[in-house]
Amino acid sequence: MAKPAKTERQKVIDDIRRKQKGADRRRGFLIVGLCAAVAVVIVGAAAYRPVVNWWELRGYADQQLSDIGAAPSVCQKVTTKPAEGSQDHVDEDVQVDYPDAPPAFGQHWNTADAPATMDRKVWTDDDRPELEALVHNLEHGFTIVWYDETIADDDEAMTELEAVGKKFPGTTNLRHKFYAAPWTSEDGKPFPEGQHIAFTHWSVGGVDQAEEGKQIGVWQYCSEFSGEALDQFMLDYPYFDSPEPNAMSAQDL
Repeated sequence: MAKPAKTERQKVIDDIRRKQKGADRRRGFLIVGLCAAVAVVIVGAAAYRPVVNWWELRGYADQQLSDIGAAPSVCQKVTTKPAEGSQDHVDEDVQVDYPDAPPAFGQHWNTADAPATMDRKVWTDDDRPELEALVHNLEHGFTIVWYDETIADDDEAMTELEAVGKKFPGTTNLRHKFYAAPWTSEDGKPFPEGQHIAFTHWSVGGVDQAEEGKQIGVWQYCSEFSGEALDQFMLDYPYFDSPEPNAMSAQDL
């Protein structure tokens, strides 16, 4: 009688083990499925913004610079102050203390990477050159559109700047000396209250002042980006209105 009882118990144990294996298999399939779903969501989220940016940029392709962004009324009046620092080069390990936020002139680096390359038009906080390099670009006639962290956190605003950058393509047309670059709390004091964009240019102040050796730094602050205001700013202060308008890189000096 003992043997049949043992066989019955073994049957019960085998049945329990079989059900457990089935449950484990289903649980494994469920985990794999959930992991795959999470992976799809992660990949989709990562791809979403670039795809959206690409699609939104297409809408700006046929627009003029002056049609991008807000009306010029979002910008304050242009301000200037006497400039200095032309040909005043400091070693690359020197961090210049620029009193203005952002700088429009001053001492700067003079290396293979300073001034920065012209083939990049819109910089981010992850890859922006040092201020000392960008100030050298200002000396060469660049207009820089600085944007603060409020703009950096606004996808639509950044798409506008990317669209503007595409209006200044290439590295050979000197009229395309344009940058958009971030200004962060680590760089210095914030922009004036309520202002999140700043245009800067290093000007010789016109022919008369250039002959007298007078130079000025030029600023215009805006609460948001205005292509029309930038268009006028670059007409009023073109690349050739700068201390070294024909230079493209440090090797050109």
